[in-house]
Amino acid sequence: MDELNSSVVTSNMSSPEHPPPVSWVSTGLIPALVLSLCFLLGVPGNIAVIILTPNWQHLSSLSQTLMLNLAVSDLLCLLTLPLWIYALLYSWTLGLVACKLLSYLVYCCIYASMLTVTALSVQRYLQVVQLQKCFDRVGKKRMLGLLWLIVMILSIPSLVLRQLISNQHWTICISHFSSPAQRVAVLLSETLPGCVSITVLVFSYISLHRKVNQAAFFNNPQTTRLVTSIIVTFFILWMPYLITNMVGVAAISLNNDTLLQSCVDSWRISIALVFVNSFINPLLYAFASRNMCTVCQKREHGYCC
Repeated sequence: MDELNSSVVTSNMSSPEHPPPVSWVSTGLIPALVLSLCFLLGVPGNIAVIILTPNWQHLSSLSQTLMLNLAVSDLLCLLTLPLWIYALLYSWTLGLVACKLLSYLVYCCIYASMLTVTALSVQRYLQVVQLQKCFDRVGKKRMLGLLWLIVMILSIPSLVLRQLISNQHWTICISHFSSPAQRVAVLLSETLPGCVSITVLVFSYISLHRKVNQAAFFNNPQTTRLVTSIIVTFFILWMPYLITNMVGVAAISLNNDTLLQSCVDSWRISIALVFVNSFINPLLYAFASRNMCTVCQKREHGYCC
């Protein structure tokens, strides 16, 4: 979110005599339209997942809890988008406290969504391949508690570093770094969880497919497409952001301003894709989850986790 705002505000600060709408077309309008689409499609989709949770009898209690956690975290993230869209097109007007708290909330929700997707992949791998039983009620609460504790710790930099930067009539809510080394450390801390999640997810689903490929579940082309779509979607929506972060680390380390500016431009697109993930999740993990349960039923004689 930092780079999404900073790339827009640079143009506006450089020409303060021009009214804000002039800069929309060149820098702010396209990201705002993408985020608006995420909000309009994602909020109803995640609300539907939450409402339909009691109807998921084909899923275990743990799966239902993870689905609900995913929908809630995505919904909370998407509900903040109107404020960011307004700040993107006009200016930040809510003050420093709101800047810090809303940024912290967004990071918490994004990390929670990522880790919940990872937990779902691990759960399915253990249940189908390793035939491990689900957590009991206490274990489930501990797992969710640990997940959110990790999320809150990972999001602390956004709470500490966020500041308001003003020039003329334009204000942005953005992280302020005391040194290039601090910025590199933050970028690495944001990249590592994503890399770990992608690695775990790919390993889980590829192993799941490979070890039970004789089951009727994977002889179903529809289900095979679902497994493929989970991996491909996660890659498409997260890898640009992770790669841009690593290139940004290299640009800062090499003191290459040209490369760093290219990263700033790329961040606008890659961050928007991360938000797209929040409205696609309901389609992949809730409305298509019945297919994912079929193999579990076959291997557990009707019990689904």
